[in-house]
Amino acid sequence: MSGFEQLFPGALPRLVMFDLDGTLIDSVPDLAAAVDRMLLELGRQPAGLEAVRHWVGNGAQVLVRRALAGSIDHAAVDDALAEQALALFMEAYAENHELTVIYPGVQDTLRWLRKQGVEMALITNKPERFVGPLLDQMKIGRYFRWIIGGDTLPQKKPDPAALLHVMKMAGVTPEQSLFVGDSRSDVLAAKAAGVQCVGLSYGYNHGRPIDEETPNLVIDDLRALLPGCADLATGITLADLQASPDRESTVAVTGKFWMKVIKALARWRWRA
Repeated sequence: MSGFEQLFPGALPRLVMFDLDGTLIDSVPDLAAAVDRMLLELGRQPAGLEAVRHWVGNGAQVLVRRALAGSIDHAAVDDALAEQALALFMEAYAENHELTVIYPGVQDTLRWLRKQGVEMALITNKPERFVGPLLDQMKIGRYFRWIIGGDTLPQKKPDPAALLHVMKMAGVTPEQSLFVGDSRSDVLAAKAAGVQCVGLSYGYNHGRPIDEETPNLVIDDLRALLPGCADLATGITLADLQASPDRESTVAVTGKFWMKVIKALARWRWRA
């Protein structure tokens, strides 16, 4: 059974909202390059790819402060220094996105949803100025009717404001909506908005497994949401929302990856 069939029996959501970094694209290599350049210009040692991978997810300002602190905890960072460093980071990051790549299954999933008439939105904590060029570079911007950056509204995730704003514009209820992300901020925002949430296991969650945040569903590949493609992911787990807090019920779905890919592609080609 696919992810959609589990979460929305007998129907599809009217609106699917997506996070960007760690969900649709892997942008950490370019973010790490910009962070390291910023640190070097400040006379500090570079942080490196793996450290930055644990720090991303809460917007550029927080990323910069974590890089200055060398830790997730950045409370002691001087505000004036953080402002100076942020300007250096934004300049460095604006120059190069060559290392950013789209995750497998993203194009297929977005294309399928558009064919089904499902509205889509993008809600990210990345500064808005970077979002459009990245979507164009990845060739996925055309799928989203609404795009909310980290500075589009006064609040950013985990605040639910962006999700509530998009649902209001789309004229849908939380019960008709879904949010897909990869981090604690995404899950918290979805829960606060009353929206079901799918967590991607491959994303950025500060080094912690996404299932610890108890989204409604955890998948390894976006195509696992689609009917007929459930086995594309190595595993799918569905949280039992009626279970007590100390026990979880999961459904695991496994199968032969490439055989399902071939069958799914053949089915889409026939429908087209």
